[in-house]
Amino acid sequence: MHRRGDSPWRSRCQGVLTAILAWLVATTAPAAPFVPAEDDLVLERLPRVAVGLGTGQQAAADVGRGALSAAIARAGDLIAAGRAEGDPRYLGYAQGVLAPWWDETDPPTSVRLLRARIRQARHDFAGALEDLDAVLAARPGDAHAWLLKAGIEQVQGNLAAARRSCAALHRRMAPLVVATCASRVDGLTGAAGRGYRRLQGALWRAPSADPAVMQWSLGTLAELAAALGDADAAERHYREALAAGGRDVGLLARYADFLLDRGRPAEVLALLDGETRADGLLLRLALAERVTGSPAFRDHRAELAVRFEAARQRGLRAHLRAAARAALHLADRPREALMLALDGWSIHREPADARIVLEAALAAGQSRAARPVAQWVQANGTEGEPLRALVGAVLGKGAP
Repeated sequence: MHRRGDSPWRSRCQGVLTAILAWLVATTAPAAPFVPAEDDLVLERLPRVAVGLGTGQQAAADVGRGALSAAIARAGDLIAAGRAEGDPRYLGYAQGVLAPWWDETDPPTSVRLLRARIRQARHDFAGALEDLDAVLAARPGDAHAWLLKAGIEQVQGNLAAARRSCAALHRRMAPLVVATCASRVDGLTGAAGRGYRRLQGALWRAPSADPAVMQWSLGTLAELAAALGDADAAERHYREALAAGGRDVGLLARYADFLLDRGRPAEVLALLDGETRADGLLLRLALAERVTGSPAFRDHRAELAVRFEAARQRGLRAHLRAAARAALHLADRPREALMLALDGWSIHREPADARIVLEAALAAGQSRAARPVAQWVQANGTEGEPLRALVGAVLGKGAP
């Protein structure tokens, strides 16, 4: 069977990405590597959860094969830390903790659920869904499995399935979680207004919800408000979300995009000051720096190029959307950006993925290549500017 990942298109896309990264590095002339004069000089301070981990194999040995409950707790903490920091190394640490069971065909159900979370974070959606289906076969009422499955189905653009998975949460999770899951699907299927009202009501009825859930729900409410064109409400909800819980890289990135779309790059610089660890935040920082003429722009652009190349060499594809944005908005190479964006679209189909495809196609003068994406957005009724304007521009133009 011919696999999409082995196609000539995939090989060509990898070559294009290499060329872009080489161009970025060559044109930014980064300084020579820093060599510390003393062995005990501190180069980076990792968050407290990482202290003492060592390698993944060492962590696995420390836990021991028999300490399943300890391994599950430790791996869960590492996955949560990786999400908060936007640092993929934590996924490797978590996998190391689970190493005694990782390659088993029928591992304990709790291990399988954590393995699904790690695979999902690495955009191995097929592997994650396989694990989740096995979890649900063993525990049909496992709410966490249904919630993770709904999230993957949303990212893949399988919105009818996502709605069914959200419905399976009814009476199995807190009403606010159920409402947030369903409202996210509403926002992708032409019912953002209904989703906004549903979620507003659920938030009003859950003033003492868990901070992490509250943050997720308020962030979703902000996205729905933005899709409806209510920028004031969206900004209010974003600020409420940032204050509601702990650090969340994804939330910071979405708020930064909101500010960039409204021509407020100086506020992005303030929001993301010093935020260079997570690739997604470094990208937004560089986008704002380019607009403002910041002297840090060239170094940050070069750093992104190095990171994207490292991801490509490891065979990772979760970075394709960010790489496409960098190619279009930092390197001014729309054709390469379009190729990367289309490759990313084959994996995940969120509004942000559609947007970079449409932007790159219009900039490259290749609107025909983006028509299937525009038609998909139109068919689902996904709301919000500038996505709606881009769809109109692609479908309204004759193909060059």
